[in-house]
Amino acid sequence: MTSLRRRAGFLLLETMIGVAVFALGMLALTRCVQQCIGTEAARAWDERARVALANRAAEIEAGAVNCDKESTEKLSGPFEGMTLRQKCIPLPMKDETGKELTGISQVQLEAAWVEWSGTQTKALTFYVYPR
Repeated sequence: MTSLRRRAGFLLLETMIGVAVFALGMLALTRCVQQCIGTEAARAWDERARVALANRAAEIEAGAVNCDKESTEKLSGPFEGMTLRQKCIPLPMKDETGKELTGISQVQLEAAWVEWSGTQTKALTFYVYPR
């Protein structure tokens, strides 16, 4: 009878250890899934910021948006939650003969948004010459 009790006790202990290992594995898997979801959300925000910056750059290059002063704007629609900052810096440049070139500007665009990990930004800098 003591042999039967020892076997039953060992079986109970073995089952408890198996359940504990399974629970730890499930906790680790849950953490991995949580990290994957957070990474996918960050990637989606990053992609939206890239599109917003590309759209504004195209608008400025086409002349649809005036770029003569610094501005900050809260975006709407698919870019809800983002803030777009725009700054134009006139560049004093000369050509090879020493003649002053006017109208060339450096444009700095920055999209900012808030995620669970804090404030994130994406920036774009390019040059414009008015037509």
